[in-house]
Amino acid sequence: MSKPSQATIPPSLRSAGRPKDSDVEARMQDLIDVAAQLFLANGYTRTSLESIARAARVAVRTIYVKFGGKAGLLEAVLMSRREAFLRMRDMEHDMRPFRDIVDDFARQFFDLLCQDKLIAMQRVVIAEAADNPELAHTYYDAGPRLTRDMLERFFAREDIRAQLRTDLPYEQLPAFLTSWISGDAMQRFVFPHDQPTRAEAHRQLEQRLELFYRAVLK
Repeated sequence: MSKPSQATIPPSLRSAGRPKDSDVEARMQDLIDVAAQLFLANGYTRTSLESIARAARVAVRTIYVKFGGKAGLLEAVLMSRREAFLRMRDMEHDMRPFRDIVDDFARQFFDLLCQDKLIAMQRVVIAEAADNPELAHTYYDAGPRLTRDMLERFFAREDIRAQLRTDLPYEQLPAFLTSWISGDAMQRFVFPHDQPTRAEAHRQLEQRLELFYRAVLK
């Protein structure tokens, strides 16, 4: 008796085979999204890997294999949010005029800082960082440090240095710029529901950038 062809076998009885790369990627993104929701809802310390695995319908071992543990999963959450909101040119090799480069970075970075989910995650980190150094380091390495490193490389370019005042403490420029972009961060944390419109917030950002340019350019 001849074997039935693959087409005549009901889908439920066919061998699942090796999952497609796109399916694996989608499952990992689902896991990251679930972890983000639980971290925000319960805090980092009070969220167990077991609860994440159960909600995401994966094995705890999968989290260890893919991310190395809870800190690695948090880093994936932060990187995912960063990549979703901060898609920009490589400042180190962007040869446009200085103001165009900085303006683009500033607008995208400011919009990232104003995202409700990022503000909520920052609250979690601030609340738990003193008692959980691992959390603080993971957050810093996945976000602020990457931004600062990129800005340091940008301000170290010879063509950029040639446009800047010679009496500047260049090592302070990344923090100086991000502070000007951020504006009144305390107000965003304390009064999240009493914020200017996006248009007004960007108008104020442009004013702060103009002050920055006056301070650093020749």
